[in-house]
Amino acid sequence: MVIGLTGGIASGKSTVSNMLRDLGGFIVDADLIARKVVEPDQLAWREIVEHFGEQILLEDRSINRTLLGSIVFQNAREREVLNRIVHPRVREEMIRQTEEIRERKPRGIVIWDVPLLIEGGLYQWVEKIIVVYVDPATQLRRLMKRDSLSETEAKRRIAAQMPLAEKVKFADFLIHNEGTLEDTRKQVNRIWNEIKASLD
Repeated sequence: MVIGLTGGIASGKSTVSNMLRDLGGFIVDADLIARKVVEPDQLAWREIVEHFGEQILLEDRSINRTLLGSIVFQNAREREVLNRIVHPRVREEMIRQTEEIRERKPRGIVIWDVPLLIEGGLYQWVEKIIVVYVDPATQLRRLMKRDSLSETEAKRRIAAQMPLAEKVKFADFLIHNEGTLEDTRKQVNRIWNEIKASLD
Protein backbone atom coordinates (compact mmCIF):
# COMPACT_ATOMS: atom_id res chain seq x y z
CA MET A 1 0.00 0.00 0.00
CA VAL A 2 1.22 3.52 -0.82
CA ILE A 3 0.12 6.36 1.48
CA GLY A 4 0.66 10.02 0.58
CA LEU A 5 1.79 12.30 3.40
CA THR A 6 1.58 16.04 2.86
CA GLY A 7 1.03 19.35 4.60
CA GLY A 8 1.98 22.98 4.28
CA ILE A 9 5.38 24.53 4.88
CA ALA A 10 6.19 24.45 8.64
CA SER A 11 3.13 22.31 9.44
CA GLY A 12 5.24 19.58 11.07
CA LYS A 13 5.06 17.01 8.28
CA SER A 14 8.65 15.83 8.91
CA THR A 15 7.80 15.10 12.55
CA VAL A 16 4.86 12.95 11.43
CA SER A 17 7.02 11.25 8.80
CA ASN A 18 9.57 10.26 11.45
CA MET A 19 6.81 8.87 13.68
CA LEU A 20 5.48 6.76 10.78
CA ARG A 21 9.01 5.50 10.11
CA ASP A 22 9.32 4.46 13.78
CA LEU A 23 6.07 2.49 13.43
CA GLY A 24 7.46 0.56 10.47
CA GLY A 25 6.52 2.69 7.47
CA PHE A 26 8.91 2.80 4.51
CA ILE A 27 9.48 6.48 3.79
CA VAL A 28 10.06 7.71 0.25
CA ASP A 29 11.12 11.33 0.84
CA ALA A 30 10.52 13.71 -2.09
CA ASP A 31 12.65 16.49 -0.55
CA LEU A 32 15.67 14.20 -0.18
CA ILE A 33 15.24 12.97 -3.74
CA ALA A 34 14.84 16.56 -5.00
CA ARG A 35 18.21 17.41 -3.44
CA LYS A 36 19.86 14.43 -5.13
CA VAL A 37 18.53 15.09 -8.63
CA VAL A 38 19.98 18.63 -8.59
CA GLU A 39 23.49 17.64 -7.48
CA PRO A 40 26.31 19.03 -9.69
CA ASP A 41 26.39 17.62 -13.24
CA GLN A 42 23.06 15.80 -12.93
CA LEU A 43 20.75 16.49 -15.87
CA ALA A 44 18.35 18.59 -13.77
CA TRP A 45 21.31 20.60 -12.38
CA ARG A 46 22.45 21.41 -15.93
CA GLU A 47 18.99 22.55 -16.97
CA ILE A 48 18.61 24.72 -13.87
CA VAL A 49 22.00 26.39 -14.40
CA GLU A 50 21.20 26.87 -18.08
CA HIS A 51 17.97 28.68 -17.22
CA PHE A 52 18.85 30.59 -14.03
CA GLY A 53 22.54 31.25 -14.74
CA GLU A 54 25.75 30.38 -12.90
CA GLN A 55 25.15 33.10 -10.30
CA ILE A 56 22.91 30.63 -8.44
CA LEU A 57 25.90 28.32 -7.78
CA LEU A 58 28.01 28.15 -4.64
CA GLU A 59 31.80 27.74 -4.77
CA ASP A 60 31.51 23.93 -4.77
CA ARG A 61 29.19 24.20 -7.82
CA SER A 62 26.15 23.07 -5.84
CA ILE A 63 22.99 25.13 -6.17
CA ASN A 64 22.52 27.93 -3.66
CA ARG A 65 19.08 26.80 -2.49
CA THR A 66 18.48 30.00 -0.49
CA LEU A 67 19.13 32.20 -3.52
CA LEU A 68 17.13 30.00 -5.89
CA GLY A 69 14.31 29.87 -3.34
CA SER A 70 14.19 33.66 -3.10
CA ILE A 71 13.92 33.85 -6.92
CA VAL A 72 11.16 31.27 -7.37
CA PHE A 73 9.08 32.30 -4.37
CA GLN A 74 8.83 35.81 -5.82
CA ASN A 75 8.05 34.73 -9.37
CA ALA A 76 5.37 32.17 -10.21
CA ARG A 77 6.65 31.72 -13.79
CA GLU A 78 10.19 30.92 -12.62
CA ARG A 79 8.73 28.53 -10.03
CA GLU A 80 6.89 26.70 -12.82
CA VAL A 81 10.14 26.40 -14.82
CA LEU A 82 11.93 24.91 -11.81
CA ASN A 83 9.07 22.50 -11.10
CA ARG A 84 9.00 21.36 -14.75
CA ILE A 85 12.70 20.50 -14.52
CA VAL A 86 12.70 18.83 -11.10
CA HIS A 87 9.30 17.16 -10.63
CA PRO A 88 9.49 14.49 -13.38
CA ARG A 89 12.90 13.30 -12.11
CA VAL A 90 11.66 13.19 -8.53
CA ARG A 91 8.59 11.20 -9.56
CA GLU A 92 10.70 8.65 -11.50
CA GLU A 93 12.98 8.10 -8.51
CA MET A 94 10.04 7.81 -6.09
CA ILE A 95 8.48 5.11 -8.27
CA ARG A 96 11.82 3.30 -8.53
CA GLN A 97 12.30 3.34 -4.73
CA THR A 98 8.70 2.18 -4.18
CA GLU A 99 9.13 -0.79 -6.54
CA GLU A 100 12.36 -1.71 -4.76
CA ILE A 101 10.57 -1.68 -1.37
CA ARG A 102 7.69 -3.76 -2.77
CA GLU A 103 10.10 -6.42 -3.99
CA ARG A 104 11.62 -6.71 -0.52
CA LYS A 105 8.44 -6.20 1.52
CA PRO A 106 5.31 -6.96 -0.57
CA ARG A 107 3.02 -6.13 2.39
CA GLY A 108 5.02 -3.10 3.52
CA ILE A 109 3.32 0.27 3.93
CA VAL A 110 5.11 2.84 1.79
CA ILE A 111 4.77 6.49 2.78
CA TRP A 112 5.29 9.08 0.04
CA ASP A 113 6.42 12.15 2.00
CA VAL A 114 5.70 14.95 -0.52
CA PRO A 115 5.15 18.66 0.28
CA LEU A 116 3.50 19.23 -3.14
CA LEU A 117 1.59 15.94 -3.29
CA ILE A 118 -1.65 17.69 -4.32
CA GLU A 119 -0.20 20.54 -6.41
CA GLY A 120 2.09 18.21 -8.37
CA GLY A 121 -0.68 15.67 -9.09
CA LEU A 122 1.14 12.86 -7.23
CA TYR A 123 -1.93 12.29 -5.05
CA GLN A 124 -3.36 10.28 -7.96
CA TRP A 125 -0.60 7.69 -7.45
CA VAL A 126 -1.38 6.92 -3.79
CA GLU A 127 -4.16 4.94 -2.14
CA LYS A 128 -4.77 7.13 0.92
CA ILE A 129 -3.73 10.67 1.87
CA ILE A 130 -2.65 11.98 5.27
CA VAL A 131 -2.66 15.78 5.61
CA VAL A 132 -0.82 17.45 8.49
CA TYR A 133 -2.70 20.62 9.41
CA VAL A 134 -1.93 23.67 11.52
CA ASP A 135 -3.89 26.92 11.71
CA PRO A 136 -2.51 29.85 9.63
CA ALA A 137 -1.20 31.82 12.65
CA THR A 138 0.75 28.80 13.96
CA GLN A 139 2.13 28.08 10.48
CA LEU A 140 3.35 31.67 10.06
CA ARG A 141 4.92 31.80 13.52
CA ARG A 142 6.71 28.46 13.09
CA LEU A 143 8.03 29.32 9.63
CA MET A 144 9.40 32.71 10.74
CA LYS A 145 11.16 31.04 13.68
CA ARG A 146 12.42 27.96 11.79
CA ASP A 147 13.88 29.78 8.77
CA SER A 148 14.61 33.17 10.41
CA LEU A 149 12.32 34.93 7.92
CA SER A 150 10.57 38.27 8.09
CA GLU A 151 6.79 38.15 8.26
CA THR A 152 6.57 39.38 4.63
CA GLU A 153 8.96 36.71 3.34
CA ALA A 154 7.25 33.95 5.36
CA LYS A 155 3.82 34.98 4.05
CA ARG A 156 5.16 34.96 0.49
CA ARG A 157 6.42 31.38 0.91
CA ILE A 158 3.14 30.22 2.43
CA ALA A 159 1.20 31.91 -0.40
CA ALA A 160 3.31 30.04 -2.99
CA GLN A 161 1.71 26.76 -1.85
CA MET A 162 -1.86 25.57 -1.97
CA PRO A 163 -3.61 26.76 1.24
CA LEU A 164 -3.73 24.07 3.92
CA ALA A 165 -7.51 24.47 4.10
CA GLU A 166 -7.65 23.36 0.45
CA LYS A 167 -5.35 20.37 1.02
CA VAL A 168 -7.63 19.19 3.83
CA LYS A 169 -10.33 18.47 1.21
CA PHE A 170 -8.11 15.71 -0.24
CA ALA A 171 -7.42 14.06 3.14
CA ASP A 172 -8.46 10.54 4.06
CA PHE A 173 -6.76 11.16 7.41
CA LEU A 174 -6.17 14.54 9.08
CA ILE A 175 -3.57 15.26 11.75
CA HIS A 176 -4.02 18.46 13.77
CA ASN A 177 -0.50 19.46 14.73
CA GLU A 178 -0.95 22.56 16.90
CA GLY A 179 -0.68 20.66 20.20
CA THR A 180 2.03 18.70 21.98
CA LEU A 181 4.21 16.01 20.43
CA GLU A 182 2.24 13.48 22.44
CA ASP A 183 -1.04 14.71 20.93
CA THR A 184 0.46 14.27 17.46
CA ARG A 185 1.82 10.83 18.30
CA LYS A 186 -1.61 9.62 19.47
CA GLN A 187 -3.17 10.72 16.17
CA VAL A 188 -0.38 9.07 14.14
CA ASN A 189 -0.71 5.81 16.08
CA ARG A 190 -4.50 5.75 15.56
CA ILE A 191 -4.12 6.32 11.80
CA TRP A 192 -1.34 3.73 11.51
CA ASN A 193 -3.46 1.11 13.29
CA GLU A 194 -6.41 1.89 11.03
CA ILE A 195 -4.27 1.52 7.90
CA LYS A 196 -2.76 -1.75 9.15
CA ALA A 197 -6.21 -3.13 10.01
CA SER A 198 -7.39 -2.37 6.47
CA LEU A 199 -4.64 -4.67 5.11
CA ASP A 200 -5.68 -7.69 7.18
